[in-house]
Amino acid sequence: MRMSFAALFLILLATPATAEPPRAVPASMPQVQLTFAPVVKRVAPAVVNVYARSIVQAPMNPLFANPLFAQLFGAMRQRVRQSLGSGVIVRGDGVILTNNHVVTGGTDIVVALSDKREFKARVLLADPRTDIAVLKIDPHGEKLPTVEFADSDRVQVGDLVLAIGDPFGVGQTVTMGIVSALARTQVSASDYQFFIQTDAAINPGNSGGALVTTDGKLAGINTSILSRTGESIGIGFAIPANLARRVLEGALGGGVKLAWIGADGQQVTADIAASLGIAVPNGVLLKSVYPGGPAAKAGLHTGDVIFSVDGQPVDDMQSLNYRIATKKAGETVRLHVHLGRKPADINVALALPPENPPRELQPVGGRNPLTGARIENLSPAVATELQLPLTANGVVIVSVTPGTPSGGYGFQPGDIVRGVNGIAIHNVGELQKALTGATAWALVIDRGNQRMTLNVQG
Repeated sequence: MRMSFAALFLILLATPATAEPPRAVPASMPQVQLTFAPVVKRVAPAVVNVYARSIVQAPMNPLFANPLFAQLFGAMRQRVRQSLGSGVIVRGDGVILTNNHVVTGGTDIVVALSDKREFKARVLLADPRTDIAVLKIDPHGEKLPTVEFADSDRVQVGDLVLAIGDPFGVGQTVTMGIVSALARTQVSASDYQFFIQTDAAINPGNSGGALVTTDGKLAGINTSILSRTGESIGIGFAIPANLARRVLEGALGGGVKLAWIGADGQQVTADIAASLGIAVPNGVLLKSVYPGGPAAKAGLHTGDVIFSVDGQPVDDMQSLNYRIATKKAGETVRLHVHLGRKPADINVALALPPENPPRELQPVGGRNPLTGARIENLSPAVATELQLPLTANGVVIVSVTPGTPSGGYGFQPGDIVRGVNGIAIHNVGELQKALTGATAWALVIDRGNQRMTLNVQG
């Protein structure tokens, strides 16, 4: 039956403008032989190489394994360390996304364009929580090629994707694969891990490069691989574009201030689901809810379960943190929850984690085991930044300087000082006072789920 033009026009009017084109497998050999060359030609000029050089102190003699001992005998020398990665131009005036681990510690960062021109770059922001860094180069008024962001929530398992970067420094390389999995959360130590998994070949040097859809949009920032050899075995991970875009907005607007829900939780196991009367084991069981925080104000309590955020499922704390981090403080999200053993939908107004008590960031000086460290009071804001438990309190070590006593004794960022010489430590002032004037120190330190004691004689 032939259809009139008027009838066809009415059907087109009735079709939603946002309807996606149907997805289909190739139906003929000409379709199989289609090429991605036009997409690569458009996107590749916006993918760059990133070189980060830094000066590190190294022992001149391998016998001086302890840096403090080597420094004492003047046996240290300076060595130039260079890391190689990739990056993606996302603004024509020279704003570039890459991985934080590509530029960490770098004092001299150089970006090389696909046409081999090189520019010195400055770091606008480097965020270890998300492993995203934002760089800026000066193209002297030239508008550089860019890659448009995709909505990474629309990416599906089985979609074809291209990975573009500079593996092993051999030069810009394009590989193809599919999206193997979504929402991978048990891959790294980040609280905001929520990776797109792909079998497109990703190798050292690809970090910070582009994972693009077949229509040439940025689906994610390639960041890591799972491998026993250090080379690609077809399991690579990319940070979703939606989180990368959120970090970019923060870098250009006064800093990354990730929204906070004020709760901590764990994955719902089969046993937990059975005990709560939940048919299928999914969601996040709340272990703690910060008093006066967004979750508490919305009526959530310890023992409640969050199943989804704005319709997107969450199955562990990392996926919940990711969904919240892609929102802004002040926004309201819709949660589907198990509230008091009954399903419900509630609205939660997100906020920034409070700095209560105030940070009081201070360096530790003088003659004691913590000399060279920086310390501050723990608050929800600090705990969130350092990926510590929501209820953590006391005094935390924020950074440690190599070659100082704090570095020599093995202290690490995130260590919480609980006591010195039998005195309980609650704030920075108490810690500074307890360290001063002593000739021996017995320190009690919490690191993760471990409590350690260090005894040092002056």
